[in-house]
Amino acid sequence: MTQPAASSPARHQDEAGNVRASRSLVQQRNPRSRLWAAGIAASGLPAGILWWLLAPGGLNLVSGNAALASGANTQGWLARDLVLAGLFVFAGCLVAVLLSGRKDAGSSRTLLLSVGASGVAAVLAWQTGLLAGLWLGGPQDTSVSASVAFSLRSYTVLLLWPAAAACGYFAISVFELLHRPQEGQPSAGDRV
Repeated sequence: MTQPAASSPARHQDEAGNVRASRSLVQQRNPRSRLWAAGIAASGLPAGILWWLLAPGGLNLVSGNAALASGANTQGWLARDLVLAGLFVFAGCLVAVLLSGRKDAGSSRTLLLSVGASGVAAVLAWQTGLLAGLWLGGPQDTSVSASVAFSLRSYTVLLLWPAAAACGYFAISVFELLHRPQEGQPSAGDRV
């Protein structure tokens, strides 16, 4: 029994007639896109720590209300989720603004990478916040409810970061399209 022969790489002729092997698709992709996506995903770590610092049940730096510092107070549960929601919307808008300024911002691949990395960052921020609550927070009696410990009650908050990135990019693109001068018409600064 013989093994099949390995296929040779595709060969192309350039304009001078020289034969060269084509690069693989992985080599053709921009490595900066991977760094961009990794940077977005890694930003979930400081976002999670910031959530624990600001939210009730954590250090509670936003309100400073001592009554909300304990996770046993049910009035702090919604505020805890809203702090994370606010951080995610801000982070998603920041990703959209930074993405619209990139040279390759118009490619759907970069947009999909950014939205996917934003989803990964949201999950990473959530888990980092929970871990910070376990390590840095005091012990909590969770016999009454699991929400007494530093936690997220509304998991749909995790969709806000990627949704804000996608919607923000869409809004910026529409705004730029509407304010782009049409061919044959003078720009707003050229009118007298």
